[in-house]
Amino acid sequence: MSVEKNIVTDTIFELFENQASGPKYRMLASALRDGVTQGKLAAGTRLPPVRELGWRLGMTPGTVARAYTILTDESVLVAEVGRGTFVRGAPETAPPLLIESGPREVTPSGDAMVSLFTGRIPDLGQVALVREALARISARPSPGLMDYPTSRAFAPARQAALNWLADVPMGQVHHEDVVLSHGAQNGISLVMQAVLRGRRPVVLVEELCYPGFRRAAELLRAEPVPVPMDSQGLRPDALAELARKHEAQLLCTSPAMHNPTTHVTPPARRREIAAVARSCGLHVLEDDSTFLGEARCETYRAMLPEQGWFVSSISKTLTPSLRVGFVIAPRARRGDLRRAAEYGFFGLALPLADLVTDLLSRRETREIVRAVRERNALYVRSAVNFLGGHDITWNEEAPFVWLRLPAGWRAAAFCMAAEAEGVQVRAAEEFALRDAFAPHAVRIGMNGQVPLPEFEAAILKLRRLLDDPPEQILV
Repeated sequence: MSVEKNIVTDTIFELFENQASGPKYRMLASALRDGVTQGKLAAGTRLPPVRELGWRLGMTPGTVARAYTILTDESVLVAEVGRGTFVRGAPETAPPLLIESGPREVTPSGDAMVSLFTGRIPDLGQVALVREALARISARPSPGLMDYPTSRAFAPARQAALNWLADVPMGQVHHEDVVLSHGAQNGISLVMQAVLRGRRPVVLVEELCYPGFRRAAELLRAEPVPVPMDSQGLRPDALAELARKHEAQLLCTSPAMHNPTTHVTPPARRREIAAVARSCGLHVLEDDSTFLGEARCETYRAMLPEQGWFVSSISKTLTPSLRVGFVIAPRARRGDLRRAAEYGFFGLALPLADLVTDLLSRRETREIVRAVRERNALYVRSAVNFLGGHDITWNEEAPFVWLRLPAGWRAAAFCMAAEAEGVQVRAAEEFALRDAFAPHAVRIGMNGQVPLPEFEAAILKLRRLLDDPPEQILV
């Protein structure tokens, strides 16, 4: 190691030692911020490689990489492919949530397209964590690699999933009630396969809903029927009427965080919906996959022990690349769910199940999820600062915000105008059933993989479009 590298590493070590206690990645990120602010790490300084600094500080390379990523996203550091990570300059202070005072000035940068079509989470140590888990798994003896997977082989992964979801009130649950799926979308299809019967079964969905509900129903030749909503979620009176009229078999809903409007269904409304489902013999599939927060109330699985199904995944909190989801069936129907999975694909690949078991059992994984939630909340607050003067619905625990467009704009025209400015957003029509009415609104995803200044520049472009609608209505 060169003398210059030694000086930088020693400086970081001293800054790290002066930090208050807490997760190591946060301590290191704070130490590096202090070093930049105090001038001890000058602009252009090349930081040590993650393995080298990890060895000096007594932490894993993944922990160092996570701290570097946090500061890169804050524009404190800059990562250059093939060269390393460098100090860019003094850190910016995150904008406070003061909607009435208006957003801070941002200068748009670059001509690259910024996708806010869906929520995307940043790498805050996940890549290193997955790589380390793969290394641990590859070092273990595994005679099962030469066999077809069995239900018994997946028991550790099912239990790890339940431990991961331990704070979610789902009533009495055993690991045999769980099936691991290829993401939440696959989990939704499995529930439909386990529940639906007849030539043209009816599936009830929210009038604006996650498009995957409709797509899964159509694949199974089921008919999706929309249920009217208000600000608290599904309307129980409309649900009862439509359930009886169509002899519906299944309701698909996202009560913890409605996609796309960010509305939350409160406990009292949930109980009313559960009462309707009970009286109509309606199964309820609760999709939890876009909710980033802690559980607020009982799930429909807890309220309806014989009719409630729960689906979640790690795509929005950890990584979407692994395509792993969790489906929890009512105790009496777990055999139906397991058969749907086994007849369809036998189950996850065993090495993937082993990887999930390892990841969900580690303390560092929960720390990363907390950091992802914090980063998402930062981006939501920033978006609200710029768009708060318009009709926007938001929640810091959602990876998107919902924007109702001002007079003069239609959703499709606004999306085209935004894309012409280098920003992609999603029109309300994509969340409505075919030929159904859709409001003049768009969903804006929180893209945490874009540095905050670039994200804010993209939101500013949307704000300028909103402030200057066309004189004639565009269609």
